Amino acid sequence: MTVPIPITESDLHAWVDGQLPPERAREVEAYLASHPDDLRRAETWRAQKQELKGLFDPVQDEPIPAQLLREARPRRPWWAERLAAGVAIAVVSGAAGWGLRGESVAHSAAGAAPAPGIVQVSAFAQRAAIAHAVFTPDQRRPVEVDAAHEDQLVTWLSNRMGTPMRPPHLQEQGYVLEGGRLLPGGKGPVAQFMYRDPAGRRLTLYVSNQLGDIAEARGPASRPANGETAFRFAREGEVNVFYWVDGPFGYALSTEADKGELGRVSGEVYRQLTAHR
Repeated sequence: MTVPIPITESDLHAWVDGQLPPERAREVEAYLASHPDDLRRAETWRAQKQELKGLFDPVQDEPIPAQLLREARPRRPWWAERLAAGVAIAVVSGAAGWGLRGESVAHSAAGAAPAPGIVQVSAFAQRAAIAHAVFTPDQRRPVEVDAAHEDQLVTWLSNRMGTPMRPPHLQEQGYVLEGGRLLPGGKGPVAQFMYRDPAGRRLTLYVSNQLGDIAEARGPASRPANGETAFRFAREGEVNVFYWVDGPFGYALSTEADKGELGRVSGEVYRQLTAHR
């Protein structure tokens, strides 16, 4: 039996904008036929779109006033604004990203002693930290598909990623799954799973199987000579990240918890992921 891919808010917006493939559009229309509240929301967006079109179409081809061109200044990217307000993370170099400091920590599956060393932190870890900081403060819609529909979440992400995607279960570590979402990575889609502890603190697992992302996460020396998996630690502001490459996947675990807690949970995530291969 094929599990249907859930209809997300992104699908509704794409339907309003006429950007869905015909088959997906029919699925959305069938969903809206039985969900009048969402249909009203979509129709409201459509009406707003038409009002804006009528308002701005007459002036969209007019030249930009010279005064505005003189006063224009470069602005930080959208995620920098959100991060500065939400977690007070310092953003540097405009759209170039963050300056992160990292440590390389080599572990065996049995939990060998770490060997710290300063390394250049990858863009992969930066994107994982940014995604964590942007979505974890959201109280209304932190995930696209919640844990109550885990089967649908797994099917949807597996289809979009082109490989089986199943979130680790971390109840024994004190974290329950809230759900997940699909995000843009460096070269293609990535998955983000979100967890919460009893105090409301969130933890996210960022997963990619894109070659470009994995090359970034691997870095110049991500695997020790003895063949053990190399975990790397990065910290900026309140966000800590453990990230590593294992087989065809890159993983990054992000949280505001301390390094010891992050390492403890990372070990269990690694154990579950390797056990299911």
